[in-house]
Amino acid sequence: MSPTSLPTRLRIAAVLVLIPTLVALALWAFAWPAARTAPRDLPLGVAGPPAATAPVAQRLEQRKGAFDLHRYADEAEARDAVEGREVYGAVVVTPRGPKLLTASAASPAVAQVLQQAVAQQAAASGQEIATEDVVPAAASDPRGAVLNTSVLPLALAGIGAGVAVTLLGLRRLVAVGALAGSAALVGVVAAALSHSWLEALPGNWWAVAGVFALATLAVSGAVAGLAALLGRPGLGLGALLVMLVGNPFSGAASAPEMLPEPAGALGQWLPPGAGVSLLRSVSFFDGAGAVGSALTLTWWAVLGLGAVLVGHAVRGRTASARQTPEREPAMAG
Repeated sequence: MSPTSLPTRLRIAAVLVLIPTLVALALWAFAWPAARTAPRDLPLGVAGPPAATAPVAQRLEQRKGAFDLHRYADEAEARDAVEGREVYGAVVVTPRGPKLLTASAASPAVAQVLQQAVAQQAAASGQEIATEDVVPAAASDPRGAVLNTSVLPLALAGIGAGVAVTLLGLRRLVAVGALAGSAALVGVVAAALSHSWLEALPGNWWAVAGVFALATLAVSGAVAGLAALLGRPGLGLGALLVMLVGNPFSGAASAPEMLPEPAGALGQWLPPGAGVSLLRSVSFFDGAGAVGSALTLTWWAVLGLGAVLVGHAVRGRTASARQTPEREPAMAG
């Protein structure tokens, strides 16, 4: 039964229910994380002799649930941890007073939160604190705006490719080739704009282009794969998953640990969040902390493309199995 065959009153009721429901979902997905942004088990280092760092750690732990403290022996060890993406920053206790190491490239928002929190702690004890940005954001984009705003275009590119392949009737290897080719071109264009022109992602050009391509392929493969398995409803499901969950839960504007649970953790299991994290790693940290995000994007792409290859065949066998019991009585007669 097609939607146009339904009575007019039911079609009107569907519109009246569907649109407000979508608005409510969108407001929940985007407004809830933004309104509840705050540090939650944010990895933060404390470096120095145990006797000297104990008061600092005690004051930080008073903000229950805000920080996940990691102890380091000295400044060099803490600096390595920041550069390796083990922590977002570190408080180093020195004979000259406390010193804060940050990494605005990991998240300008988190660097600001750490500066405020540690400065308040230092002021309470009558001390001034020096701050050093160990891994700074790009000079041409100190607030990380380019990286933050790249999430939506990549999501739209992936959804658009998945929808186009489905509606144009491309299947199996042809569909896989079209999705892979589209993702590769998106990667080249995105790297040309963000790396070469805007100079906002200063890592290796091919690595940046590869991450853009892989993130796009993960989305387009998922959308096209769901469509191959479920038909056109799969397009809507894939688009909603990426846009209403993956995009606002990505933590691009802050960090996963700044979002309310389970949004922060869930966002990193979806292509937008994994893509942003991987871009940060390859652009500013020489690939440190990239393995988990790369694996997440890879299995989304592999599973999606696998569904594209077998989905239509599975749907065909399922449809045949459903029709078989209806045919048997006619054959018997």
